Amino acid sequence: MFVGSSRTAIGEGNAIDWITNEFQPSTLTKAQQQQELQWFIDAAKPYQHLTIRVTSERIATHIYESEVLAKAFSEITGIKVIHEVTGEDDVLHKMSIQNRTKQNLYDAYISDSDLIGTHFRQNYVVPISDFIAGAGKKVTLPTLDLDDFIGLKFTTSPDGKLYQLPDQQFVNLYWYRQDWFQRPELKQLFKNLYGYELGVPQNWQAYEDIAEFFSEKVQVIDGERIYGHMDYAKTHPSLGWRLSDAWLSMAGVGDTGLPNGSPVDEWGIRVEDCRPVGVSTARGGALNSPAAVYAVEKYVDWLKYAPKSAKDLYFSQSLAWAAKGVIAQQIFWYSADIENFTKPGSVIVNHDGTPKWRVAPSPVGKYWQQGMKSGYQDTGAWTFLASTPLERRQAAWLYAQFVVSKTVSLKKLLKSYTPVRLSDLRSAEVTAKAPYLGGLIEFYRSKGRDIWTPTGNNVPDYPGMSVYWWRYLSMVVEGKNSAQQALDEMAEEVDAHLAKIEVSSTGSCSPKLNPRIDKELWLQKTGAPKPLMNLPVRGRTLSYEEAIRVWQ
Repeated sequence: MFVGSSRTAIGEGNAIDWITNEFQPSTLTKAQQQQELQWFIDAAKPYQHLTIRVTSERIATHIYESEVLAKAFSEITGIKVIHEVTGEDDVLHKMSIQNRTKQNLYDAYISDSDLIGTHFRQNYVVPISDFIAGAGKKVTLPTLDLDDFIGLKFTTSPDGKLYQLPDQQFVNLYWYRQDWFQRPELKQLFKNLYGYELGVPQNWQAYEDIAEFFSEKVQVIDGERIYGHMDYAKTHPSLGWRLSDAWLSMAGVGDTGLPNGSPVDEWGIRVEDCRPVGVSTARGGALNSPAAVYAVEKYVDWLKYAPKSAKDLYFSQSLAWAAKGVIAQQIFWYSADIENFTKPGSVIVNHDGTPKWRVAPSPVGKYWQQGMKSGYQDTGAWTFLASTPLERRQAAWLYAQFVVSKTVSLKKLLKSYTPVRLSDLRSAEVTAKAPYLGGLIEFYRSKGRDIWTPTGNNVPDYPGMSVYWWRYLSMVVEGKNSAQQALDEMAEEVDAHLAKIEVSSTGSCSPKLNPRIDKELWLQKTGAPKPLMNLPVRGRTLSYEEAIRVWQ
């Protein structure tokens, strides 16, 4: 976190210093950078008496912003910045408090685009598109270039309004030790045991076979106890994100259609004419459907192939585990932690700096069908609340644009590998870095970035509904409830939550619950919710080169 500036002078001289000493490389020339920063200097003059407060989740991107870019912005513009980093659940909590009390706790938030369904149904967020056309026009960067942002579709509502400005994107992909998978003796042993090639798994059965193979058949590599799977499962809010962030869609719970499945999405919510009509199977939803039960059961069952401590870890504690060099594969790997996987001298990095690991498309469950989303992508985006006084919102908008401006965005990408601009992804510097990132750049340069999607428009109250996931599913992890029991109870609770919103809301896209009918009638219909599939599935793998063609 940075507060204020150590320098007394502001303006062009500081801008030149920062351009020379920190903001290289850039897709702009130094002269263009200087012009862009001069605009910030001029636009900031009416706000130099302000100290603005912003908050974001604790990942490498936002740490760089809070420790470096906040200082740069203050020295260049004279607007002081307090940029706090905290847990994602705390960001949501603070937003909810400000929304409820109308007290201005922060002047801007970097929050997930997962909240888009909440933002456009409620009136507490100022749409970016309205702001830049009105009260924010005079403080909107002429070189902002919205068409250059790769994630705008995730922060745009069905009414066509842009509600948030993307700040960073990271993706959940399949991660594996390519060097282990290529060992002839391991390839032969796997083929002998399972009847097909050891390679990048295309379905969950192959992932399970590979997890069993390394954890129970191989067990030790180079003198180290190794494992075929890694995850986290502690009773904690992050357990909710682990499962709500597209795990059900990877299993095939919802319907085909991008970005989130229609009419049933990856939360199991059925939506008709933009109105959520239920999540329970009895109302046409899929949250407690056979496919959802299958998804949760696999998540819990596979923990036996992970280190014993996995059940006691939450999200941030689990991130660097695979970087220790004892994990063969991870179905749900967060690219936001890639810094831990590229350190020189690491056991998972070659002497020339190239990785011993690769990322590839995520394997999918037995209910998945072509045309469904293939995984989850997180888009953290600048969000401005109506309760923030206009002057403070304008000043915070300047800072938000600064940290995604072309002057600094390429350097920020090379610090954290969470891209937001197409021009940065196409740069020569990123091309040179690609061989050291195990396939991540290939993903972001492909159509894959449109198929791995965040939570979409169907969730009408993300802060209120997200808490059910970890509270109910922790009961399954702890053995207190079966997956079916937990999902049945959760579906009833979420339907009740939707009913409360229906009573209190009058918008055209507010919930309107379907009547309950025999769930078997819904299961007999085409699409989601889908009936139980009992047929056995054979594992299927591909070589790395074949597997990543889906991105091309």
